[in-house]
Amino acid sequence: MCGVGRRLEPTRSSMNRRSCALVVVGNEILSGKIQDSNAFFAARELRAAGVALERIVVVPDELDAIADEVRGCAARCDFVVTSGGVGPTHDDLTLEGVGRAFGRKLILNQELAALINEHSSGRSNPARLKMAEIPEGAILNHASELWFPTVQLENVYILPGVPQLFEPKLRMIAERYRSDPFFIRVIYTSATESIIAAYLNDCMARFPELMLGSYPKFDDADYRVKLTLESKDRDYLARAFDYLVGLLPREAVLRTQ
Repeated sequence: MCGVGRRLEPTRSSMNRRSCALVVVGNEILSGKIQDSNAFFAARELRAAGVALERIVVVPDELDAIADEVRGCAARCDFVVTSGGVGPTHDDLTLEGVGRAFGRKLILNQELAALINEHSSGRSNPARLKMAEIPEGAILNHASELWFPTVQLENVYILPGVPQLFEPKLRMIAERYRSDPFFIRVIYTSATESIIAAYLNDCMARFPELMLGSYPKFDDADYRVKLTLESKDRDYLARAFDYLVGLLPREAVLRTQ
């Protein structure tokens, strides 16, 4: 049987904006032995689903570090996704760390143990069964394309760090929390940031809810600064876009999207 738990589903009243934090666990990331791609993938997929990824943090394979970060992120955001540290070796501590964040001990989940035994053709061993020890009260989220379910404790989803497993699981979670989309407009300019900074400040003063990004380019690109304007309100974005284009020197605006 699954552990007793409550599935946390988005409510219609809060579908306008959803927030997420990603906690990447692993000494190999912090030491540069492995290049993490899960953060970039998560940022892109969550944005496409209308979810604001508010925090990405990398922590070492240490129980207190995992617990402290997960606890803070779970209180701050609608949901949290962890990446890494769920395998059978000594340094796979994420499940225990997440449990510690909520004051839960690890217990052997019989359903998960049976799945591991079945997938191992009846040859499971203590190392494999370590992956069936999950925090008390956690639940299992099944997906048809993957035999190993995603463990969820409260609003925290515990994912493996291997990209081939992380990515389909993250897509499932992003779909669960799908929200109103972000709309975006882009302005490419020939001016430097120091020239247009005052115009950007003016625009933000007039449209304080706008997400305005400024990205200089220093290579041989045909522009100097790319400006991105984002909002979940299409009309608000259109008004902010028109206002900023009107502020910028006409000769500095190369093209818009």
